[in-house]
Amino acid sequence: MNMLGSRCPLPGHARPSVLICLLIVPAAFLTYPMFRTLSLQLHSAIMGSYVSGTHSVVFVNCPNEQIARDIARAVLEKKLAASVNILPKASSLYFWKGEIEEATEILLLIKTRTSKVPILSSYIRSVHPFEIPEVFSLAMDQGDVHYLKWLEDSMEVDRVG
Repeated sequence: MNMLGSRCPLPGHARPSVLICLLIVPAAFLTYPMFRTLSLQLHSAIMGSYVSGTHSVVFVNCPNEQIARDIARAVLEKKLAASVNILPKASSLYFWKGEIEEATEILLLIKTRTSKVPILSSYIRSVHPFEIPEVFSLAMDQGDVHYLKWLEDSMEVDRVG
C-alpha cells in the first residue's frame, strides 16, 4: 500500500480524525457549564424535547417577607428568573459561629435557567442582608412541557423594534 493511500481516505469515507472530533468536541462542551447549557438548548431545539437540567429551582432564605418580596421582584425585573414562590415562616435551625441558632425565615423558590444560576447567585449575595445567605439550586429533571416552555419564554430579554 502506498503512503498516499494510507493518509488520504477514499472518497465518501470520513477521516478518523473527523470522527474523533465529532465525538470529543461535544463531550468537551458538556464539561463546561456555559457550553453544557448551550449544547443542551441546541439538543432540545433540534430534538423537540426537554433536556433534563436545562432549568433549575434556586432556594434562598430571607429574614422577613419584605426582603423576600424585594429580592423576588428585582430578580424578575432583571429577567434572572421566570417565577418566584415566597413560602412564609420556615423554621430554621443551623450552626452559626459554633452555636445552634433558631430562626423563622421566609423561603424563596426561584425558577430559572440553569445557565443563569451563577449570575443569579451573585446578584442575591450582593443585595441580601445575611453575611452568608442560603443560595443553592437543584436542576429540574422533568416537568410539564408547556410550563417549561413558558419558563424559557418568560426569561427572554425584551427586544426593541
